Amino acid sequence: MVLDRLTPLQRDITRQAAEAFNEAGEELFLVGGIVRNAILDIAPPADLDYATSAPVARTRELLERAGADAIYLVGERFGTVGAVFGSLPERTNVEVTSYRREVYPDETRFPDVAFDVTLEDDLARRDFTMNAIAVDAATGEIVDPWGGEADIALAVVRAVGDPDQRFREDPLRLLRAARFVSQLGFRLDWATEQAMARQAESLSRISNERILVELTRLLTGPYVDHGLDVLRRTGLLRVAMPELEPLAAEAELDLSDRLGREKDLWDHTVRVVRQAPPRPAVRWAALLHDAGKPGTRGIDAAGEIHFFGHERAGAAIAQRLLGRLNADKALRSSVRSLVELHGRPAAYDESWTDSAVRRLALEAGPDWEDLLDLAAADVTSARAWKRREADNRVAALREHFARLQEEAELAKLESPLDGDDLMRLFGRPPGPWIKGVKEYLRELVIDGGLAPGDRERAERLAAEFLTNEPAPRARPGR
Repeated sequence: MVLDRLTPLQRDITRQAAEAFNEAGEELFLVGGIVRNAILDIAPPADLDYATSAPVARTRELLERAGADAIYLVGERFGTVGAVFGSLPERTNVEVTSYRREVYPDETRFPDVAFDVTLEDDLARRDFTMNAIAVDAATGEIVDPWGGEADIALAVVRAVGDPDQRFREDPLRLLRAARFVSQLGFRLDWATEQAMARQAESLSRISNERILVELTRLLTGPYVDHGLDVLRRTGLLRVAMPELEPLAAEAELDLSDRLGREKDLWDHTVRVVRQAPPRPAVRWAALLHDAGKPGTRGIDAAGEIHFFGHERAGAAIAQRLLGRLNADKALRSSVRSLVELHGRPAAYDESWTDSAVRRLALEAGPDWEDLLDLAAADVTSARAWKRREADNRVAALREHFARLQEEAELAKLESPLDGDDLMRLFGRPPGPWIKGVKEYLRELVIDGGLAPGDRERAERLAAEFLTNEPAPRARPGR
């Protein structure tokens, strides 16, 4: 039963809300991603979404009766009321929307909304069949007029009704379809994919910020390679990320047209993205790390292919693409840095000096771990020994840097005062006394009784130490 797969807190909220709505003669159904995830038996989203027969004013009243701690309007025009149950760390956000049907008189993204509709009408306006399933909040009965359960069982993303109409209504659904492929490992229904290709250009109506959010979700999915393939096949890649069109075009080259033993750059890129950890900056950098290669391809007199300067060219492409999508400054900076530096760890060997490792780490700054993870992912050779060599190289670079960090931390555990400081402070000549004072101060630093840079306190402690130190014995014969 779907309700049994909710968290205990979600079940309690659902029971309380169902009692309040049903006692008032109103319907209340659980809808959206939480239903889909429950059927898939995967972790439910933290928030709850419901559809109801009640109008907005009535919904507010009934949520108060159900015990909501706070209530607010999410979008009165669209009939949505928000509520908060509980407090941190177990606070749950709830949204309840009156049954509605959108009417799209033209291509505007702001439709007219009608509320005198049924649950079935409400489900018919949703994007994909797996998201058009409702569960009675009181009984757990499933309402599934579009065959969403069957499509979930078949692992199919299928648009509700006429796919062209669904995508015309909201072109962001085009990216959502590809994102669900990436997140869930589903395949596209044939008619839905064909409609996506026909409607791809309409994505240009969507704001860059919303496109960025969907692309980032797609890139961090466990089946990202399938999601990227959907973008390329349907033409969405060309519309959403035209900067990558030259790279994607590599996939269309006939093998006989390839120069020498050159690998398929698009296929390589997709593999690197899949192998990279699912963190936004690393996955974006993996997608863009070779974006500069098509524009820098050259061939020398010996027939060898080279891509001189592709790292800098790729970094510029990354900056341009993420800037156009209005990505935040931190993401743009990290991805640009990772793309520009991605080839450097591959050159590491035992001849690298400590200063060379420090220099690379300083250039990478806060992106150091991401850079090493990207370098580890950037090996897609079919030869196992090559992959092992690459793994060992990155591991050795990690160990080298870790050793340097450890040594740097140990270096901090020294006396705040050196020999010159002590001689100047106490007006005494060089001698064994200096070692004694420094060792005393160093022990205090190690034990946490003295901060490494606290020179003022160190001077007082040194003076006390020397005052209490036994006078040195006179040498025989003196």
